Amino acid sequence: MRRRGILAVVSGFSGAGKGTLMKNLLKQYGNYALSISMTTRLPREGEEDGREYFFVSKEIFEEKVERNGFIEYACYCDNYYGTPREYVEYQLDMGKDVLLEIEIQGALKVKEKFPEALLLFVMPPSAKELKNRLTGRGTETPDVVSKRLNRAILEAQGIENYDYIVINDDLEICTQELHSIINTAHKSVRRNEEFIENMRQELNVLVKGEK
Repeated sequence: MRRRGILAVVSGFSGAGKGTLMKNLLKQYGNYALSISMTTRLPREGEEDGREYFFVSKEIFEEKVERNGFIEYACYCDNYYGTPREYVEYQLDMGKDVLLEIEIQGALKVKEKFPEALLLFVMPPSAKELKNRLTGRGTETPDVVSKRLNRAILEAQGIENYDYIVINDDLEICTQELHSIINTAHKSVRRNEEFIENMRQELNVLVKGEK
């Protein structure tokens, strides 16, 4: 019996390195698929449909909303963004563990509609290190860095809603830990109820056959 995949929702502070971590996870292990969002915005130069996003019209997107076709969706800057339920369900049925990178509010929406989702929060080893990473990028002004740190203060209030935290200090060690958490989650009782019930039935048949 092929095991069903797990939807692993990954959140974290800006600068925590969650994007790099997920890319490394996909590179090192073969049983993962990255959730691809659907959007109504136009493709940017170099973007391909089905790789960065599924690009659709506003009408198609709203039709999918009416048919409950998204695990979660939101509107940003007059464009819709959402996680297609059909794509995620297909990957899960194929036994793939699906990685979905999303912020806290979206993650909690996913948990409401997808209670079996595994919520993971990526954190730096310290607040000082977070600031160092943000400033070390060299791409953001001090004002932007300050805004991101203030955003982190707000996000830190919702971490208790997650199942696990992952401390991203060493990328390779953190990648192994993330893989281990997801792999261990496959062994949870609630994800193996069918196997447990089959075992009960087999035991009953076995015992009756010995009488």
